[in-house]
Amino acid sequence: MMRGRFAPTPSGLMHVGNARTALLAWLQTRSAGGTFLMRTEDVDTARSRAELAEQALADLRWLGLDWDEGPDVGGPYGPYTQSERLDRYEEALAALERAGRLYSCFCSRADLAAVASAPHGLGSEGAAYPGTCRALTPAERAERRLRKEPSLRFAVGAAPVRFDDAVAGPQAFPPGAGGDFIVKRADGMISYQLAVVVDDAAMGITDVLRGADLLDSAPRQLRLYEALGLRPPRFAHVPLLFGSDGKRLAKRHGGISLAALRDAGAAPEQVVGWLAHVSGLADTDEPVPARELIPRFHLGRVPAENVVVTDEMLRRLLRE
Repeated sequence: MMRGRFAPTPSGLMHVGNARTALLAWLQTRSAGGTFLMRTEDVDTARSRAELAEQALADLRWLGLDWDEGPDVGGPYGPYTQSERLDRYEEALAALERAGRLYSCFCSRADLAAVASAPHGLGSEGAAYPGTCRALTPAERAERRLRKEPSLRFAVGAAPVRFDDAVAGPQAFPPGAGGDFIVKRADGMISYQLAVVVDDAAMGITDVLRGADLLDSAPRQLRLYEALGLRPPRFAHVPLLFGSDGKRLAKRHGGISLAALRDAGAAPEQVVGWLAHVSGLADTDEPVPARELIPRFHLGRVPAENVVVTDEMLRRLLRE
């Protein structure tokens, strides 16, 4: 049985771009008769806020979505909040350490900035780490530790990564693409890459539908799945919504958070209809309840290219 999920980060209000991804992930799972769960990804405690996590759940329920497992309803694979799962991440780090896949990194931000002009290993993740600290001797590590707390990097190895994405198509990443990456920061924060792998595997997630901005994370996560001996999910990376200014649709475009739309008097069916239209699931943006979209959902109808939301489309959403 399919197990899908949506996992928002509570660092800002849920906007229509987030809501579109949530709606598509929910429709994918519900149309397959699967189990849908919600997970709060608040591993970055400095940016995450509990009230925003609660707001996100309320916004999605207002939109007409539901879930079988989650922070507010429980379930057999809880807790469903990352800040309550830190022991699981430490266990994964210990397993990677035993496998010889981790090493301490003492590079400062200035050191990393110095390689910013190097060729990028992955499209959106910056220059590939050159492996500066990989070959340090035990004595060198001990000496540097006296002056600086290290981060932990995952040694990616020399194998290429290939997978078929349900939206983006066949993907191929060369050996070492992106370089060795951080799985635990010097301040103790667990990386998104490690946390999401541990959580999706532990919760039995079979299908991950998320934004195309995370496509470059897939090869890193697949390497972690392999190193930890875990089974990866199937991926579907859906193109993003862009404004007419060429930038990703965000709060700068005004009034597009679900909370703002609701406060302005919008009905959830109105927002769902608009999202279905820009996602290729409906010919018009007429209001429709989320559940009525389940029988007509097909991932092949979702555009394979980024969607440009024109000013007129925004006006129709905002009913200006």
